Amino acid sequence: MRSLPLFLLLVSLAAGAASVDRYREFLNGTHAARAEFTQQIYDRSGRLVQESRGRFVFQRPGRFRWVYDKPADQVIVGDGKRVWIYDRQLNQVTVRKMEAALGSTPAALLAGGTGVEKAFELSDGGGKDGLEWVLARPRDQDAGFESVRMGFNGNDLQAMELKDPFGQTTVLRFSRLERNPKVDAGSFRFDPPKGADVLGEQ
Repeated sequence: MRSLPLFLLLVSLAAGAASVDRYREFLNGTHAARAEFTQQIYDRSGRLVQESRGRFVFQRPGRFRWVYDKPADQVIVGDGKRVWIYDRQLNQVTVRKMEAALGSTPAALLAGGTGVEKAFELSDGGGKDGLEWVLARPRDQDAGFESVRMGFNGNDLQAMELKDPFGQTTVLRFSRLERNPKVDAGSFRFDPPKGADVLGEQ
């Protein structure tokens, strides 16, 4: 089972308004970020079926680099125009136009530009594990997932949970999060390795 490209994933009335406002403040105040993450994928019955870790960096709008260590062993790069997904085990690259790859996907919540609330319905997700959660549901019924929950501790994003239509849940936990670091523009360039199969839209 392949890991989801989540760069491949930030978002009582007073409580609801406060949690959504916290996401908006994070989005408006964060033009770039980097962090390490762990990712766990659970099946419909709650059984852990895959665990991986990696690191990411993003710069809004539309530039990001997610690197999954083994066993996932993927590199996902958004250069502002295209998204490149490189499977190192298969030596295969899949390319999609940025508009199609982001759209109503979890990546838009992190690296997308304006219009997040046109693509997602945001609401209060309650409290759990000491975090305040924001729930984001895609307005596009063909988004490929049902919802994303984002967990904040103060102004720090610490977790994301993605549910797909098949009952699978992907949980990301972030550590060493840096907001607005100096970012090397070369992080968002991708040149397919020699001999790699390149599929999709170039």
